[in-house]
Amino acid sequence: MSLLDPGTPWPLLPSLIGLLVAGVVIVFTGIRMTAVADEIADRTGMGEAIAGAVLLGATTSLPGLVTVAVGGLAGDAQFAFANPVGGILIQTVWLAVADLYYRRVNLEHAAASSQNLMQALVLLGLLAVPLIGFAVPDLAFFGVHPATIAIPVLYAGGLVLVRLLHDDPMWKPVVTDETVEDVPQEGSGASGRRLGVSFALLAVAMAVAGYVVGRAGLGVVDATGASGGLVGSTLTTAVSSLPELVTLIAAVRLRALALGVGDIIGGNVFDALQIAVADVFYREGPIYADAGASGLLLLAAGLLMSALLAAGLLLRGRRGIGFEGIAIPVVWVGAIVGVSSL
Repeated sequence: MSLLDPGTPWPLLPSLIGLLVAGVVIVFTGIRMTAVADEIADRTGMGEAIAGAVLLGATTSLPGLVTVAVGGLAGDAQFAFANPVGGILIQTVWLAVADLYYRRVNLEHAAASSQNLMQALVLLGLLAVPLIGFAVPDLAFFGVHPATIAIPVLYAGGLVLVRLLHDDPMWKPVVTDETVEDVPQEGSGASGRRLGVSFALLAVAMAVAGYVVGRAGLGVVDATGASGGLVGSTLTTAVSSLPELVTLIAAVRLRALALGVGDIIGGNVFDALQIAVADVFYREGPIYADAGASGLLLLAAGLLMSALLAAGLLLRGRRGIGFEGIAIPVVWVGAIVGVSSL
């Protein structure tokens, strides 16, 4: 038996060790990646919200992306589907955690950004598309559901909308004493090429860690007999979403608040795109037919939590913990309890 054989499940102990090691790599990589992305945002003028969505949002989602692909290729539909949707849930909870860390005022208030609000709305739209797959699960072309094809198209359209808002905003949030605006900071002096190479190497480390998380998660499923939906929505998503937590806290410490919030929402949008990846890599038919009730429950929770987040971004309460900071963790706990009971 070889740990390198893709067809051999890992035993429980190597799986747990793999999750631990991958988590450490993800944490340290995420810290460095935040600083590099912040400097790239200042150098290029793209803005923290877009840098958080495109650079951090995509690259910090690489562990989850590789985990999803591994689960799909292994034929575990519940595991492959639960990872991206469960990632959206737990990463949204990270915002409530960051609210506790940033004590001055409600984080969504301080990081007010029309681009982040637009991303939250795009996320709601992307999460609604898989519901079509659950409604007509047997509709497929070459093993891929039409809803899967629509997801990346809507994702690309959403990025265009976010860019339009940055270039030509038609409204802006009210600036208060607690609003932290996106003001370019003095950089490290590194060349643009060096920053790009550093970011690419960090992204590779994230992807390798994601492969370990995927194999280790499937090993836990095989060794314990737990459902792929439960392991995928809790254990592996907790590890693979560590970059979002780390980069969010690091961004708050740097007072790059729009970057941090943009990373979470942008990462969630990218995770919604991973639902399409799960369907493509799952070769036993459309994944919606086999994702089960746990997948549908997680999807509903994701829609509700994203709506709460969008409302919090729009309302911008001044208190450190607003209604969304309380309601979002409650919904997450309810969703996990529901999945564990199925």
